[in-house]
Amino acid sequence: MGTAGRMLIVEDERPALRNLEHIMKKEGYEVQGTLSGSNALKLLDEQEFDLVLTDLRMEKVDGIEVLERAKRLYPDIEVIMITAYATIPTAVETMKKGAYDYIAKPFKLDEVRKVARAALEKVYLRKENASLREQLERFEGKVRIITQNAVVNGLLETARQIAPTDCSVLISGESGTGKELFARYVHFMSQRAEGPFFAINCGSLNEELLSNELFGHEKGAFTGASSMKKGLVEVAAGGTLFLDEITEMSTAMQVKLLRVLQERELLRLGATEAVPIDVRVVAATNRDIQSAIKGGSFRQDLYYRLNVVSLHIPPLMERKDDIPLLCQHFLRKYSTLMKKDVRDVSQNVLDILMNYDFPGNVRELENIIERGIALANSASIELAHLPEDLKALNVKTFRRKDGGIPSLEEQESSYIQWVLKETGGNKTQAAHTLGIDRVSLWRKIKKYSLEDGDSSK
Repeated sequence: MGTAGRMLIVEDERPALRNLEHIMKKEGYEVQGTLSGSNALKLLDEQEFDLVLTDLRMEKVDGIEVLERAKRLYPDIEVIMITAYATIPTAVETMKKGAYDYIAKPFKLDEVRKVARAALEKVYLRKENASLREQLERFEGKVRIITQNAVVNGLLETARQIAPTDCSVLISGESGTGKELFARYVHFMSQRAEGPFFAINCGSLNEELLSNELFGHEKGAFTGASSMKKGLVEVAAGGTLFLDEITEMSTAMQVKLLRVLQERELLRLGATEAVPIDVRVVAATNRDIQSAIKGGSFRQDLYYRLNVVSLHIPPLMERKDDIPLLCQHFLRKYSTLMKKDVRDVSQNVLDILMNYDFPGNVRELENIIERGIALANSASIELAHLPEDLKALNVKTFRRKDGGIPSLEEQESSYIQWVLKETGGNKTQAAHTLGIDRVSLWRKIKKYSLEDGDSSK
């Protein structure tokens, strides 16, 4: 369960306090006891606790005040209320205020132990998750783009150059290539890095909802609008707004967005006065935007407004030199998160990955490595840990030991040898697989000295 929990017990009856202190110390907890609520507040101000057991009814400062102070000072703390039978309804109310549970007097020792243990396990789990998040943030930094590819490094250099300006950026690329990651990179390299970063997928909402999310509304603007709502364009003031799948936006919405970008102000639905805006827009699409313009589904004037600088992220199949590097990155990331010692990808697996087209791009590779680590029971990801569709590819690579490119004859010889092995030496089946007749196969076997001594099959 981790290290011994630090516990504060607040009980105004001395015998009951001594009893609880004795029980909890025997359980291995570090215990601090006090007879008054006012002293409990003082102790909470001075030191951090994981768990508070407090009497509900006390003079001057009651258990509710102790609960509220504890939760305000330490959001992860848990509080258990101790109450007489007559005050159980009040104790139930305290749970709505954040108490973990309550124990009614006269309490049973096993019940106290059980509830305290469960509360502390919840605290430990929350702290463990927070620690993992911190490790991940330290590991990845704010935005880290893993590459050794010349094209991607060129894009990063362009992003660094234009980031300090406030020009709009249009990022294109297939799904899973990392368009939002590049948008965040531009944001954190800019003078707006301390401001907010908001992302919205324009294809995930209908026109009415998207308009409301982006531009907001005034109170009473429509039925159910009980209060004013600021849109993301306004909320992202001083920061960056990332509009993903911009080509999915309706032409009516494109007109509204164009006006906002041109005028640098917006009119909430139901408003009579425009609000000035201060936001940088980065847009992205996985479609051919030029075809969308020619087809009339995307406005050319909005395209020019968004496309001050364009970044096209290549698919993973065009940057295969990054695959080993990305594998190591995801290995470290998910081994840390899953607390597993998986340090490597086997050569067989790497061969398959290097010869795979990755329709899902970097996101798909990340999922493959995450899955592999979850299934791995050794220090490396093996063929058995790959998804079935990848295993079914039966990809075979042919490389010379000296690392050079093999000749066509060497490639053919290796391939025939592999097919013979896969068919168990059955030459009829091998010939069928190779798309040649048995006589042609026999000649090639002789030519490359591949005869295994059995020509009957």
